[in-house]
Amino acid sequence: MAQSTPNPSQRKAPPGSPRATQREPAVPPRHILEQVSGRVLDPGTALTIKGVTPRSTVYVGPRLTISRQGDVQRQIRQLDEVAEDLGWDLDTRDADRKIAAHRSTLGVVRVEINVKNQRATQAPDGWVLLQQARARFGIKAMKGVGLDHIVTLRDLDPNPMHDPNPMHDPNPMHDPNPMHDPNPMHDPNPTGASLSTAVASYARQGSGGRQPIAYVGPAPARRPNSMFKVHRRPVVAVLDTGCGDHPWLQGVVKHKVRLGGKPIGYVDDQTDPEKHPDQVGPLDGGIDEYSGHGTFICGLVHQACPDADIIAWRIVGSDGPIIESDLVHALADIAELARRHRDGEKGGHAIDVLNLSMGYYHETPEDLLFDPTMYDILKLLGECGVTVVCSAGNDATARPMFPAAFAPWADKKGTVKASKNVVPIVSVGALNPNGTDALFTNTGPWVRTYAPGASVVSTSPPFQGGWEPMVRTTAYQRVRETEDPDDYTGLFALWSGTSFAAPLFAGRVAATVAAKLPAPGKSESASAAVARAWKAVSTLTDIKP
Repeated sequence: MAQSTPNPSQRKAPPGSPRATQREPAVPPRHILEQVSGRVLDPGTALTIKGVTPRSTVYVGPRLTISRQGDVQRQIRQLDEVAEDLGWDLDTRDADRKIAAHRSTLGVVRVEINVKNQRATQAPDGWVLLQQARARFGIKAMKGVGLDHIVTLRDLDPNPMHDPNPMHDPNPMHDPNPMHDPNPMHDPNPTGASLSTAVASYARQGSGGRQPIAYVGPAPARRPNSMFKVHRRPVVAVLDTGCGDHPWLQGVVKHKVRLGGKPIGYVDDQTDPEKHPDQVGPLDGGIDEYSGHGTFICGLVHQACPDADIIAWRIVGSDGPIIESDLVHALADIAELARRHRDGEKGGHAIDVLNLSMGYYHETPEDLLFDPTMYDILKLLGECGVTVVCSAGNDATARPMFPAAFAPWADKKGTVKASKNVVPIVSVGALNPNGTDALFTNTGPWVRTYAPGASVVSTSPPFQGGWEPMVRTTAYQRVRETEDPDDYTGLFALWSGTSFAAPLFAGRVAATVAAKLPAPGKSESASAAVARAWKAVSTLTDIKP
């Protein structure tokens, strides 16, 4: 397990100060980093220049991205000049590829960094190249050039909500009698992370960790299409691991909404986490940490707003990670769908709410170096009347996580200010079943609302993991056994995380706007859509235009 990233400035912060509450999350496990040539930016050892004080983050090592909004060719020439001195070559073919018109300003160019032929030099690194270019040409000249961050469902820490599947750990059902064990609240942290034992307790089955559960109530009551003639159904889009099969979601979730006939996100069947739950690690039948994540989220949206149609796209693998540039491309396509619908163009699709249960920590969020590319895409969605709902993260820190921290801050200190012409991003923290804040949830002035996110129940694909019941026998011609800890063929599960608070809130937004939507097939002005969404947000939160 990788160790947490040190931050000297944080260690000097007095207890109780805002800086002290913004603890540096631990880095992801090595197997996550190795998939994408991941690097950890350590502020204690990172290349530094005057005017740039970085914080820790995780990024694709031999790569930079350049916003297409700026002078891409000039910045490539400048980066190439610096790379030459470092013994590196730049692969800039992405800048010359033909792209869709909507990505000409909303997208990014990937710049791959390689070692020159017949040169022996340090390993190519995007942060080193960027800092050297800033030193030579000036900080402002490099605005829009950034790292390609690793975006996760579980943030930087080995999040107890999404830690390596407890089914890969020693089976708790085979442990000594849990009734005789020391109090699990006092046990060594089950995640092995740098979180407190109390926070990590949410990962345990019986304390909020993922586990099968028997749901005995009725399915959410969804009205038939014949009742939607005056108003169309609200539409909630979910960008996550996709969505698997479940009786509740049949006829509710759309899987193949495309842009101009081209898919959005990942569509290959072999890597679908909602169909193939054990894709990484040992071939032991263990369920990967994110498999079923999207189905669980869609089920929560459905519970909060049964009448809503749901669009499910896939941008996350069964154990992550998400590359920021891939996420940007998918979000740009989704924004173009919404724009076309707003402007009455062919190929658009109505979207009222977009749920993003993911995020990353930026190394320089408080200064002018902060890359605006992702926010500009989310802003376009807001201008189209789409409410973007983001999970706040599960690291028990006040450090802003993006894109959630693009929400207007309660103390007015954020980088984004509320505007009546743009629906604001809403950041959502998690509540315990009793209504208190979950100990794992991120917090701070940038988290604008909270919803149940600990020990919530929702839909699961019919996964059957590799573990078996501790005991199985027969009596009176009936099979008797202890509970199988990873048998989800009952189609329901319990799980915890801000990943699940966000879709519950997204469903509430959809339910709030439902009665004000236009009739099916009818268009409306952008101002009407924005005003409707703003009213819902201001009703459900304390965010005001």
